[in-house]
Amino acid sequence: MSILTQLVAELNAGSLKVVDLSQPLGPETPVIGLPPIFGASPGVTLDVISHYDDKGPGWYWNVIHMGEHTGTHFDAPVHWITGKDLPDNACDTIPARRFIGPACVIDISKEAAKNEDFLLTPDHLAAWEKAHGKIPAGAWVLLRSDWSKRTDPAKFLNVRDDGAHSPGFHQETSEILAKLRDVLGVGVETVGTDAGQAHTFTPQFPNHTIMHGAGKFGLASLRNLDQLPPTGAVVIAAPLKIVHGSGSPLRVLAISP
Repeated sequence: MSILTQLVAELNAGSLKVVDLSQPLGPETPVIGLPPIFGASPGVTLDVISHYDDKGPGWYWNVIHMGEHTGTHFDAPVHWITGKDLPDNACDTIPARRFIGPACVIDISKEAAKNEDFLLTPDHLAAWEKAHGKIPAGAWVLLRSDWSKRTDPAKFLNVRDDGAHSPGFHQETSEILAKLRDVLGVGVETVGTDAGQAHTFTPQFPNHTIMHGAGKFGLASLRNLDQLPPTGAVVIAAPLKIVHGSGSPLRVLAISP
């Protein structure tokens, strides 16, 4: 039996499961907000082309309008200024092999429940690796915060007078993951891969700055990370092949024991 045949057999037998790590994409999908001096990303709109009517009696389809970084989405290196000159840095030029890798799930849900601005520090990362082994090169590092369980869009975005508040990565942790562990990228349950207060950090938005400058990827607005083990799952996160695309909504799938 070949490996691929065995994979299908294990899926059919139920000894492996496919976990959908994506949120539904529609007009109610929360979208990150920026100060009014910057360009804003629109929410999702769906305009009907035809719906079994005189514009198309036998078919139904829509026009979709949204920003590239809407809902569960992929950040390509070209998304950030630090990655703009790298080779193969856009959605249409990244080799497809790089969308698939083992998942390392770091659970910070208890910490995030106590502190909305919790940052994963190198000490937290070292403790996780002591328990579960060193993060391998080419892994997806997924930060489980249970933030996706905030079904109210206002609580999910969690914006106050001083900006958004949500957990994320400490700058030094992003450095370790990108440069010493050589990961594929990181994934979070929040609306973006930086902490909510990252605009106050030095440098600003350090996870974007470091990850994309190193040619790594980001996955945002994930869900169901509580259904994955710390190690042992494989994640498939392939963006749309948008020409010169800085990112893309996508459906992230995990194959898990």
